[in-house]
Amino acid sequence: MLLEVKDLRAHYERVEAIKGVSFEIEEGAIVSIIGANGAGKSTILRAISGLKAPSSGEIWFLNERIDRMPPHEVLRRGVALAPEGKRLFGEMSVAENLQMGSYLRKDKNEIRRDIEEIYEHFPRLKERLKQKAKTLSGGEQQMLALGRALMSKPKLLLLDEPSVGLAPAIVQQIAEIIVNINRGGISIVLVEQNAYLALRLAQKAYVLETGEIVLEGDTKTLSYDERVKKAYLG
Repeated sequence: MLLEVKDLRAHYERVEAIKGVSFEIEEGAIVSIIGANGAGKSTILRAISGLKAPSSGEIWFLNERIDRMPPHEVLRRGVALAPEGKRLFGEMSVAENLQMGSYLRKDKNEIRRDIEEIYEHFPRLKERLKQKAKTLSGGEQQMLALGRALMSKPKLLLLDEPSVGLAPAIVQQIAEIIVNINRGGISIVLVEQNAYLALRLAQKAYVLETGEIVLEGDTKTLSYDERVKKAYLG
């Protein structure tokens, strides 16, 4: 098993945001976590990536416990977080943001090759490599957030709301890129409010409500579940 989350709990002061969540990610999979705004989806990703210390529970990655590690050690082991696109280094250029994604790496020749590969994934970024990140469009910022995360050469990519605020045509581009990244051998945890997108891209999904998993299963089955249809698919 690539990732195992066991009875994870997390608090913000006295408020319990995550209430005993458990799930698994197999190598090579795309798994979605769907739920309303404030359900705790992003907190789960922050806990996995080391940015939020769990109150209790365990997180295992490739049979190594990582929930007590600082973020840079989690990243070094192959878990990268691509946050919602506006969380970039706004005053830095596109090229500088991508370089920051590789800051733990020493293989300079490989880094150069990987940057060229990022530009193949995202041709728009190559056109704007000297432009400040804060001046990019919303779709371009999301592409840069994905590209920066990929520069760490992750085994597991955590995607936090990659479609938020984007036009439908750009969402479709992002969806195609996610599929191509996965085909390249990277496993993905996709956190989304856009349930249509999440269920279309993933093989398995978890439905999160107020910090608890209330439903789980393969995405085809969940797509026909009346509770999911009523709450998330209109």
